[in-house]
Order: sequence, then C-alpha cells, then structure tokens
Amino acid sequence: MTVKIFDTPEVQDFLTTVAGFDQDGGNERTKQIMHRLLSDLYRLIDDFDVSEEEYWSAVNLLNALGSQTQFGLLSPGLGFDHYLDMRQDAIDAEAKRSGGTPRTIEGPLYVAGAPQAEGFARMDDGQDTDGETMWLTGQVRDVEGNPVAGAKVEIWHANSKGGYSFFDQTQSEYNLRRTILTDSEGRYTARSIIPSGYGVPVGAPTDVVLKALGRHGERPAHIHYFVSAPGHQHLTTQINLAGDPYTFDDFAFATREELVVPARRSEDAAEIASRQLDGPFAEVVFDVELAKTDAPELQVRHKRPRAMEDEQDQASQLAGTARV
Repeated sequence: MTVKIFDTPEVQDFLTTVAGFDQDGGNERTKQIMHRLLSDLYRLIDDFDVSEEEYWSAVNLLNALGSQTQFGLLSPGLGFDHYLDMRQDAIDAEAKRSGGTPRTIEGPLYVAGAPQAEGFARMDDGQDTDGETMWLTGQVRDVEGNPVAGAKVEIWHANSKGGYSFFDQTQSEYNLRRTILTDSEGRYTARSIIPSGYGVPVGAPTDVVLKALGRHGERPAHIHYFVSAPGHQHLTTQINLAGDPYTFDDFAFATREELVVPARRSEDAAEIASRQLDGPFAEVVFDVELAKTDAPELQVRHKRPRAMEDEQDQASQLAGTARV
C-alpha cells in the first residue's frame, strides 16, 4: 500500500492538538515527549502499513502486560535498562568520573527494608533443601585501594527454583535479602545458597513478545547488589555466576565481563569447620570498588517505584510529623 498521510498538514495539526500544545495547562516536557512519541508511532503506522487488526492486537498485548505487571520484566528484555546504563556510562565518561566496579541493571525485584547486619549475615532461612550452601564474601575499596568501612552492601537473589521472596509467596519474608555494613577493613560476608537462573513465565505477555522476536526469556544465575557509602558514587550492579549456560546469553542484557564470578566449591574439612558449616559449600568472592564523588545526588540510588519503598517513605513522613 502506497498511501502515506503522516506529513500532511492535517496530521501535523492533529498531532499538535493531541499533544496538548494548543492548551495552557499540563506539563511542557510531557507534551514535548508525547508529541515525539506519537509522531514516531504515527509515522511507523504509515511506513509499515500497520493494519487495524495489528494495531488492536498490540493494544491487547499492552493491556495484558499492564494487568500482569510485566512492563518491568519486558523493559530489560527490550534493552531499555541496559541502554540507560550505557547512557549513564557515557555521562560519567564525559564528566571524567572514572574507575569503580561497572554498573549493570537493577531489575524489577528489589524490596526495601531487608534486615541489616554488621560484617556478616545469614541470608537464607534454611527451608530451601535443594539449595547448595554459598559463602559470599568480598571487600569494598575506593579507587585508590583503600578499604571503605561502614559501606552499605544490599544483596538480593533468587532461591534454587529461581523465585524471589515477596514476589514468591512460598518464601519467608526477606528470605535471601540482606543489608550488610562492611567491617573496619571494608569486608562483608554472607552465608546463603547458590541461586538458580530463571525464565519469564511461559505464555505470559513478555514471553509472547520475545518469541515474536525469535528470542528466549532466560536469565543466568545472578546476585544483585546496591553498594553505597558517604563520599562515594552509589553502585547498582549484579554478578553472574560463571558456567551457567545463559551467562553470556542473558535475555536482560545484564552480563558484563568484569562481573562474571566463579563459584569455588570446597569439600575441605578445615574450611568447612572454619565457617561453621555442616558440609561442602561454594565460595563466591566479589570485591567492589567505589568511585569517589562530592555530589550528594550521586551518592544515592536513583528514584523509581520499588516494593516497600513508598510505604517506608510514608512511615518516615508520619514519624517526622509525630516528632513535630
């Protein structure tokens, strides 16, 4: 079909009206972004001769993504999360902020308010009998190699079946989620279990989109981190465990070479005894390097909707009001 109407005055005037440019109210930036987005989509309909059936099928898929709260899952699958990281890397480079452990995507499954400990924490509740014991440890240093004492290391990961507590109602509250403050030498240690990778639910809207692209929806075994300390740039990252079949084929594009970490398995009786464990374990070592910054806004994670965070903010506001 050769009919194209996008560049006609009628359509351009229509876009101006739809985006609210002829109205005094609203938000100017929102209008500009919406105008650009609608313009690109209108032109796409013209260029690809999108049929009414195709359009309404897409609307139905968007409805399904929303009703099943899967936009946060599809976002990394379509590369948006990694693209934002690429932009942030470029922003850091332009500002000459160099060094530090590489960032990578946060993902949609962080939950605020995990129990906090100093130096050491046990993360698992002992109920996952299929989970292999993991001894997770490392040191937080600055770019000059100095240990960062009191750094906040927030860790979360899946269980042996690929499920995350809070979202997986079969797990106990805050299972496999902890915040550890580093000791005087900048070290943190956690006893946990080796996580499993997982795939997007078969037949779910995200799976439908990925299959239409000829892609899978699998993630390798990985462990998420937030690491922060005063005077240092906040780090959002995750490590992938070496040897997983999807380590370098992650549908969420989170893998970075520097963040692939081996799990060293030990059956040595002395090592087992020194850690007060009951049997063989896998040791995972992940050292973190934080870049220095004086900018307060770079020392905290960016704002986005996260489970429990809104509730905590409201509680803090109420507590502040009560004190007044």
